[in-house]
Amino acid sequence: MGQILKLQFRSKGMEMSKTAHPTTWAVSSTSFHPPQFQYTLDNDVLSLEQRKFYEENGFLVIKNLVSDDDITRFRNQFQRICKQEVKHEGMMIMRDVSTEKSKFIPSEELITKVQNFHQDEELFRYCTLPEILKYVECFTGPNIMVVHTMMINKPPDSGKKTTRHPFHQDLHYFPFRPSNRIVAAWTAMEQVNRNNGCLSVLPGTHKGCLKPHSYPQWEGGVNIMYYGIEGYDENSPRVHLEMEKGDTVFFHPLLIHGSGWNKSQGYRKAISCHFASADCHYIDVKGTSQESFEKDILETLHKVYGFPEDASLKDIYRLNVQLVKGERINL
Repeated sequence: MGQILKLQFRSKGMEMSKTAHPTTWAVSSTSFHPPQFQYTLDNDVLSLEQRKFYEENGFLVIKNLVSDDDITRFRNQFQRICKQEVKHEGMMIMRDVSTEKSKFIPSEELITKVQNFHQDEELFRYCTLPEILKYVECFTGPNIMVVHTMMINKPPDSGKKTTRHPFHQDLHYFPFRPSNRIVAAWTAMEQVNRNNGCLSVLPGTHKGCLKPHSYPQWEGGVNIMYYGIEGYDENSPRVHLEMEKGDTVFFHPLLIHGSGWNKSQGYRKAISCHFASADCHYIDVKGTSQESFEKDILETLHKVYGFPEDASLKDIYRLNVQLVKGERINL
């Protein structure tokens, strides 16, 4: 914490690099007064500068937060999952659209993402790390639920740019509110940069509303459930989050973000978890822009696991969310 972070900026077709303190970039010293904080909670973990930064930008990078030993353990468990040496109970194993029709051979090279690893004791340790939870509590409060987990293995791109993730808002996938008490933790498991497809964010967009999402019309195809914001302005200013192994970014579910295609020859790994306050409440997404995702995920779960077709997005989350700190209230 307090180390220098290199951020990459892009605005209206112009690229530039900038070195900035993670708690001071794009923050006016006169913009905030403590009573106006709405995205962070009072505690002794975040400095005033860090709170201001998150309030203004919707994300905060903490350097070197997760240890090399833990990352090695997560990497080894992911490899065991890929080789089918451990059971895939409850997990959704995903492949890139460019390889989904090829013969499946259990290996790290063909699996691009493991979602919902709640029942895997080793990977789930990430969600319970004290160093992660102490920051999560700054956004959710003391009663903390795990609502979604991901182990990401972005492969070298085949040339079709299918390893891109379109700009989106994570709230599109969540049937609970309020959004201000939800936060993502995303940890780099190795150096991530623009060459291997680091995260890109649009600072300040967490202050807006949830926008309509749909599948982008990309020539090389798009991976299932990789929704993108409709009518996205490609000239919007953005920040490229180049991070080192163990660095962790916390961000708001309305923050518009995505990632570029992997132009390297290696696999870019990250581990991520979404947390929410146990005080959050469920909503019905029928008749909203989130209904398309509900339809997609229910069809997939019915086909793969025999999940009831007449279920709802709320039903899915009720079965998966887990308490990691405090008391379970609503979720």
